[in-house]
Amino acid sequence: MFTVYSTIDSIIMNTDKPEAKGTWINMINPTGEEIELVTKATGIEFDFIKDVLDDDERPRIETEDNELLVIINVPIIQNATVIYETIPLGIIITKDHFVTVCLQEVDVLKDFLNGKVRGMSTSKKTRFLFQILYKSASLYLTLLREIEKKTNEIESGLHKSMKNKELIRLLNLQKSLVYFTTSLKSNEQVMEKLLRTKALEVYEEDQDLLEDVIIENKQAVEMAETYSNILSSMMTSFSSIISNNLNIVMKFLASITIILALPTMLASFFGMNVKIPLQTADHGFEIVVGMSVVLCVGGIAFLMNRKMF
Repeated sequence: MFTVYSTIDSIIMNTDKPEAKGTWINMINPTGEEIELVTKATGIEFDFIKDVLDDDERPRIETEDNELLVIINVPIIQNATVIYETIPLGIIITKDHFVTVCLQEVDVLKDFLNGKVRGMSTSKKTRFLFQILYKSASLYLTLLREIEKKTNEIESGLHKSMKNKELIRLLNLQKSLVYFTTSLKSNEQVMEKLLRTKALEVYEEDQDLLEDVIIENKQAVEMAETYSNILSSMMTSFSSIISNNLNIVMKFLASITIILALPTMLASFFGMNVKIPLQTADHGFEIVVGMSVVLCVGGIAFLMNRKMF
């Protein structure tokens, strides 16, 4: 699927003319026929579009015949269990066109599609590129704050739980932070290369925007690394706590077993078919019960003295 947009007086509008100059073509998991149609209308290399549709494509910059391909990784929420991952977003810039390619719809482009980004223009391609990079870095920061909140919620639950459910949730968040950290560092290399490349004409008024993007991305990298270290330490600590809680429970159960075994052993002696003391006593049963109680109390006192109960 692909949609063509154009801005008129800062208002983004749909158009059905992909060949028109100054348009933005947004491609979402396009078919081979759609790619052929766009390449014929814009003159873009077929491989430029096809490469982005590889889920494992790494962030990079490539130029070919005055065409610039910029691939970055943008964050997505993968499924209902809230695992954050990243996906390649390709941005192709030619003299007359601005094309974005992705395997699925991403939140990074939603504000542009809804006309909520101030100063956005499909004809100002350099600024449009930097705005997308800035929006991507900002989204990473937003999701990192969400991960921090979820981590705090899980931490509160772990104080009261001995189950693996919370640890598995922490593991998913840690995996997300690994994805984020790797992608943010790769994006940072792309942004720094944009400062040096001659394939993209960077206007003076857009220079500050690119620097802001790099600063925002660096902040996201630092946050992701910090949260990842905290999460790793937390998982190790809580794994030890859960294991220790289990040991305490097992020790308690073992102590109860020992205490209950004492009157059982005494009752077994008096249940033998041999002549034993108190066999003919009038209050033999009460005496045996009393002895059992004494043994239990003595066993509890002994275990408590050894700090085993």
